[in-house]
Parts: sequence; C-alpha cells; structure tokens
Amino acid sequence: MGINKRNEGAKVNSNINVTPMVDVMLVLLIIFMVITPMLNNKVNVDLPTADAAVVMEDANKEDAVVVAVTRDGKTFLGGDAVTVDDLGSKISAKLENKTNKEVFMRADIRANYGKVMDAVDGIRSAGVSQLGLLTEKRDNGQ
Repeated sequence: MGINKRNEGAKVNSNINVTPMVDVMLVLLIIFMVITPMLNNKVNVDLPTADAAVVMEDANKEDAVVVAVTRDGKTFLGGDAVTVDDLGSKISAKLENKTNKEVFMRADIRANYGKVMDAVDGIRSAGVSQLGLLTEKRDNGQ
C-alpha cells in the first residue's frame, strides 16, 4: 500500500498582488481631487450670478487675499472672522511684501448692501489697487 503525499510547496505563489493597493490608491486620488477645490473657499456664501463674468485665476491661488461677507453681515479675511474696523490694517499687513496689491471679494447674494460697502471701504483704506468681485457665471438656457 502506497502513501499519498501532498506537494504543497509547489503551489505557493510568492508574487505580491498589487491590484487591491492600486484600487485603493485610485479611490483616494479621486476623493482628494474632488475635495481639494472645496478647501479653498473656507467661508460658505451664495455668490450672485452675472452674464459677463470674467474668470479670475488669481483668486484660486494659495496666497490670494479673499474677503467674504456672509448673509448675516459677518466679514471674513480668508477663513478668519474680522471686524470692518480691523479689515484695512489686516489686509495691508497681508499685502506688505506683495507687488500685486489685488484683493478678491466674495459677498453673499443676500448680504446687506451697507455691510458690503463697509467691507469695500475697509479694503480701499488698505491701499488696494485692484478689487475683484467674485460671482458665478449665469448659465444661459441650459
């Protein structure tokens, strides 16, 4: 009578299967690609729409100075809440070493006009040469 011997060593696969790792990395890449543009706008405002909107690429830069006025009249410099009285001094401190003194403003569509004008006055008191008002482009007929 013979003994049946199993040869398990011949079946061992020593190759590393990288397919699951690649799948996980692609999912993470897609998630980060979707989330990254949302991180730039720290303050949530509903921008007004305009027909003649011009694309302002400088507003998306990391070192861009962005002022936001919310629906309830609060003013933000970047992601930090500021008062309208301190706005001019804080903007001039941020623009101190820059040659391009440009500030971008994001005002909510339902913000009080007086609060927006107070913020514009604070920006102008900082010696800003260019003020960009950010809007959404109106989608005509689609």
